[in-house]
Amino acid sequence: MFIHQYGRHNINKKDKQAVLGTLASDFLTQGPKVREFEDALARYAGAKYAVAVGSGTAGLHLAYLAAGIDNGDEIITTPNTFVATTNMMLAMGARPVFADIRADTWNIDENDIEKRVTKKTKAIVPVHFAGNPCAMDAITKIARKHNLIVIEDACHALGASYKGKKIGGLGTDMSVFSFHPVKPITTGEGGAVLTNNKKYYDRLILLRSHGVTKNKKGENVMNELGYNYRLSDLQAALGISQLQKLNHFIAQRRKVAGWYKKHFSIISEIQLPKETEGAMSGWHLYVIRVNSRKRGALQTFLQKNGIGVNYHYPPVYGHPYYQKIGFRAIKLSNMEEYRRTCITLPCHTFLSEKDIIFIASIIRTCLETSFRLKIS
Repeated sequence: MFIHQYGRHNINKKDKQAVLGTLASDFLTQGPKVREFEDALARYAGAKYAVAVGSGTAGLHLAYLAAGIDNGDEIITTPNTFVATTNMMLAMGARPVFADIRADTWNIDENDIEKRVTKKTKAIVPVHFAGNPCAMDAITKIARKHNLIVIEDACHALGASYKGKKIGGLGTDMSVFSFHPVKPITTGEGGAVLTNNKKYYDRLILLRSHGVTKNKKGENVMNELGYNYRLSDLQAALGISQLQKLNHFIAQRRKVAGWYKKHFSIISEIQLPKETEGAMSGWHLYVIRVNSRKRGALQTFLQKNGIGVNYHYPPVYGHPYYQKIGFRAIKLSNMEEYRRTCITLPCHTFLSEKDIIFIASIIRTCLETSFRLKIS
């Protein structure tokens, strides 16, 4: 058990009371709490509609379905993401096309997108990695030029903003969020799709619940092949309570990022993540980069001292399954350098400046003793 885990959910007495209250109600699922949660999410982000679902992965699947992604379509996205982003493309029969990442934010490089557009390209799926917004102005400009759909994988980014607008309210076609326990807020498992498009909203609602609606006789009839991707009222009740604290959670995460920047500034061996102009990260993750020869030793030393670390992410195209299905030849230079040098440090709302000072001291000790570096 690590003293400092890389991620940790924040559940208090009010959250528990909200769930217990729903347990005592007439609805455990398909009741009023889901709609209440959806309305609160839409208001928070500045979107017209929100559709709550069972996971971020379910949200991605439904968004691709609603957008009409089809067999043979190509979708441009980043290799620096969890596999759910592209797995759901494969589930549609579509092919992910990977653009390289930026060397400063580790988001998709907006300057590497347009040259990958072909006649088969249907959409761009930018991923706001670690809660740090992508360069959305440039991405939406490319999409408009080529008549492409933009679906934001915002599973890391609830509470983040771009040029004064919340992620989820930028006016792209759809934005997908996750409420997994290490995310900014949690419903246990859960997710949501936000949109301003009524057509997309109606299809998301239909496909979320088996493709079944009521006919004029009041009978439940299936009109399309759908799925059971519903969120329960128990989860929605927790989400409503959590959402009320989201701004506080984001402020705390931003404090942690500020402390890292302050106490790592003297360690020249570390490259810190950056926010681009107009972007306000929610810091779901805090990923640093170190020399590839030192990363393994640093990981081991941190873990021995009770500090949980992780890697986010190996490139999607490098996973054994993706290698087997035709992505073996892909090597993107920035992504390849990133995969050898990234390491994820703890970042959550329970961390104090004292904790960050301790983590920084452990890193300094490792670099000084293991590699005989002089750190001024």
